[in-house]
Amino acid sequence: MKQRCLPRLMHRLCAFLALAFLSWNAQAFELADLQEQLRAAPVVRGQFVQQKFLRSLPQPLTSRGEFTLAAGKGLLWLLRTPIAQDLRIDATGISRRDDAGKWQALPQRSGAGRENQLFLAVLAGDTTGLRENFNLELTGESNAWQLVLTPKSALLRQIFDSIQINGAALVDRIELRETQGDRSVLQMTDAAAAQTLTAEEQRAFAD
Repeated sequence: MKQRCLPRLMHRLCAFLALAFLSWNAQAFELADLQEQLRAAPVVRGQFVQQKFLRSLPQPLTSRGEFTLAAGKGLLWLLRTPIAQDLRIDATGISRRDDAGKWQALPQRSGAGRENQLFLAVLAGDTTGLRENFNLELTGESNAWQLVLTPKSALLRQIFDSIQINGAALVDRIELRETQGDRSVLQMTDAAAAQTLTAEEQRAFAD
């Protein structure tokens, strides 16, 4: 009797495991899901705290400010401490707003354009763009995920060991680990999604 029941039990167990696997696979949070989730917010605003940990210094260099990330336009990075400085980062490079309110392009060193694109892609969660230069490993769920980037090219491997991005509905933390031992931690707080830019933000991106 027990021998006749054993095949039935094994059959049911296998069926249960198969259903459990299919259910898990259907709910898995993948890179395409992450990109779609982050792109659902055309505008993101918030506060930031940026810390640079240098091997040569006992305490990190810390800066604070506000940011606006706009899909297809770029990033407004408004430093408030330790100095006040307004920066704009887009596909063409980095600009700084002068005392007269005009944006002035900053000189770019070799390869800076690629770095600007990388920074924007990281903040926006552009997994398609990031795949060109990094191996991506995504873990977690839509409300608590982690994306680890490891560089593919020899050039990037000379700069970064890895980049770790954490978030939920939006990106809330980025950590860049450099090959020389330094690291940068960027935390976004009070970030909120919006559908449109303010009039002031539109002028900032248009100038």
